[in-house]
Amino acid sequence: MITDPRGDQLLPLAMLGERYPDLHTRHVAKYAGREHRLGERVIPLECTWADVVFLSPLNPTVLFDAIRSAGLRMRNVPLWTLDASQLDPARCCIRLMRVTPGARTADPGTEDDYLPLTTATLRAVSEVTNRALERLRNLGPDEPLLPWGDVPHVLHRGPVPLNLFQELTPRTLPAPNRDNMTGNKP
Repeated sequence: MITDPRGDQLLPLAMLGERYPDLHTRHVAKYAGREHRLGERVIPLECTWADVVFLSPLNPTVLFDAIRSAGLRMRNVPLWTLDASQLDPARCCIRLMRVTPGARTADPGTEDDYLPLTTATLRAVSEVTNRALERLRNLGPDEPLLPWGDVPHVLHRGPVPLNLFQELTPRTLPAPNRDNMTGNKP
């Protein structure tokens, strides 16, 4: 979900601070208590977590429905999709994500957690895992939400042009397409 877009590019956090300090403040607040994540190395892209735009290779409405089934509120938000073939694979990778039960952040990544961005790898990670759905459906009242915790991320180093995205509402979102991705965070 891309909220309050400004300019003509979706920017990573490191660039938001320079161009849109108010947006940077809002989005960096999501890392309260886990600020160390922003300096985590994205090994294949030779940059940090703050230097990439996060995209999801799957339809997030399944995640949102699992959150609602746990009795938690989840508002309907606009979803944006893009054709992955429009991205430069040299500026992208897929990061496999895992969350230890009860953890407040995703587990640290290793070299083995990164895959190249190819049609085959996108297809391999385009379905929500049972692990992710079970974790969200069974959240306790004191557990962190982390909807994207067990979901692979497509990481793009640097800005992504907004004209590559199409906005869709949850009601008009097509069935998952293995070659489309949704933008989920700055």
